[in-house]
Amino acid sequence: MTTYHDVPVDMFMPALANRLEDVDSIVAPEWAAYTKTGVTRERPPTQTNWWHLRTAAVLRKVALHGPIGITALSQAFGGYKDNGSMPNTPAAGSRHVIRTVMQQLEQAGLVELVELKPIESIDGEQMLYKGRSITGPGQKIMDEVAHAVLPQALEAYPGLDKY
Repeated sequence: MTTYHDVPVDMFMPALANRLEDVDSIVAPEWAAYTKTGVTRERPPTQTNWWHLRTAAVLRKVALHGPIGITALSQAFGGYKDNGSMPNTPAAGSRHVIRTVMQQLEQAGLVELVELKPIESIDGEQMLYKGRSITGPGQKIMDEVAHAVLPQALEAYPGLDKY
């Protein structure tokens, strides 16, 4: 069976975003039309389906590096902040966008929280989490999309069939 490792990302991401548009719980919030995706950006995204593209990218990152947290994902989607005459410094992407995307992916059942251990605090016993990882249904969607994209990838990249 074809997995998301077997197809190029530039073909996989738009196909996965189109597939995620069919999921009922993944919907761009009303504030998504006005928000920037990070402090390094000057304007909001101009693509009409940028929310689903970002959701697809987050789902792929969770599948590759999971369990992974919001901070690590925001650093992965960050960039370099322009400091004028001073050297540019790394800046994280929008945690609010990534947190909302992860909550929608959790509601859809595509990712889940991974527990690490219980800890004692002044509020009582609480759970400490490693981050979020992909679930079986999430893996299934990604593999189905990769399998559907594979013929186009083999056509575009003839040497890909060796791998």
